[in-house]
Amino acid sequence: MNDYSLSSSPHKTPLRHDWSRDEVAALLALPFPELIYRAQTVHRAYFDPTKIQISTLLSIKSGGCPEDCAYCPQSAHHEKSVTREALLPLETVLREAKAAKDSGAERFCMGAAWKKPKDRDLDAVCEMVSAVKTLGLETCLTIGMLTPEQSARLKEAGLDYYNHNLDTSEEFYGSIISTRTYQDRLDTLSNVRDAGIHVCCGGIIGMGETDSDRVGLLMTLANLPKHPESVPINLLVRVEGTPLQDAKPIDMITFTRVIATARILMPASHVRLAAGRETMSESDHALCFLAGANSIFWGEKLLTTPNPVKNKDQRLLDLLGMTATLPSCSSQG
Repeated sequence: MNDYSLSSSPHKTPLRHDWSRDEVAALLALPFPELIYRAQTVHRAYFDPTKIQISTLLSIKSGGCPEDCAYCPQSAHHEKSVTREALLPLETVLREAKAAKDSGAERFCMGAAWKKPKDRDLDAVCEMVSAVKTLGLETCLTIGMLTPEQSARLKEAGLDYYNHNLDTSEEFYGSIISTRTYQDRLDTLSNVRDAGIHVCCGGIIGMGETDSDRVGLLMTLANLPKHPESVPINLLVRVEGTPLQDAKPIDMITFTRVIATARILMPASHVRLAAGRETMSESDHALCFLAGANSIFWGEKLLTTPNPVKNKDQRLLDLLGMTATLPSCSSQG
């Protein structure tokens, strides 16, 4: 029986948006036991540490992407890119969404391999958002750059969250992507936020970046005018045929440091373990949860890369004495 009570949790500290690079670097470099202690203390002030928020991700349009992201097999620039597929029909999306809800997901995320959607593409996507919303699921999209007008249309359709990752620091960004700028990403985040849609924004660890780049990414996220409601931290999945297929793996202590620092900087946000979980052990997951991660995707894959199946994740949560949060149509982060 879970006897955890938020009433006995530590005092909530005010949210900050003025972190300096030196402050973030100092947190990331703390002795590991101290960093985990601080992250867990902050985590308990804002969340029940025994609860994990569950989301499911579906690729609604795969392959043929004009972007050249070095990590992504959907890019048309890569020799072994994912086969181009048309936008899924509404009936297929609804069937997958119903299955996700039945499996315990509270948020259904849909991704399309576009640099930026055309207005005619948005008609079908808005219909998907509205239909999924009627199932009592939170809705999330990641379909590339958006204009203010497109953002407003999606809000009207019932979109709760928009995912648009910064990926890495502004300084390292050009080594990973050349087909859109860092400012393009920040502009889309601003457009989405101005439309009243919650923001899901994080990055990828293990692409060859330095600790300084990790500091830059975390500082940028924490100093946004409003913290992202969800902060996905991805562990690079090295996909054959992409420029990062031979990237040097990073150790889990380094990865967990990023999780813990994100938790301290953005205490009220859900910090999500996203891509890369297939290679993580039960102990790796437990360490990340101790560091403040409190959200995962479950399902067989994330867009195009493998992900632990639901039963494996459920066994893990049972082993740790943790539970998934119940499905909800709430739009709170």
